[in-house]
Amino acid sequence: MSTPATKQEAYKLLLAQTESLLHGERDWLANLAQFAALVYGAVPDLNWAGFYMTRADAEELVLGPFQGKVACVRIAFSRGVCGACARSQQVQLVEDVHAFPGHIACDAASRSELVLPVVVGGKLRAVFDLDSPLPARFTSDDARGFEAALAVLVEGTDWP
Repeated sequence: MSTPATKQEAYKLLLAQTESLLHGERDWLANLAQFAALVYGAVPDLNWAGFYMTRADAEELVLGPFQGKVACVRIAFSRGVCGACARSQQVQLVEDVHAFPGHIACDAASRSELVLPVVVGGKLRAVFDLDSPLPARFTSDDARGFEAALAVLVEGTDWP
């Protein structure tokens, strides 16, 4: 089990890797795809990592770049953990997805979830979703670490 100090070091490394990965590239699709691949490969105990994108004409998320098994393609803001994040624009840290009202089971192996809003210029553009087969996999330290990495992604990306 990792300690807060080792987790802090891991997120410093993830931050540095994100900065390096994005250096010289500003395309939103390429950057989101690379970030999802980086996180999925670098963070232990994940079975899915990726983005759900907002659409201007609907309160709905649409599948974006990700790593893991096939996923739900569309998620209404009114449903599931990703929808709750989109609706509230607040981090959703769920220790047991099966206890979350309205949870959408895209992968029955998922037990816990962390979803973070991706806000650009005051507007929600996406949510970043992390699933784990372990219960209570994510902590507030994880949320803070991913918030910092996503801030680098947002700043280093040209959004459509």
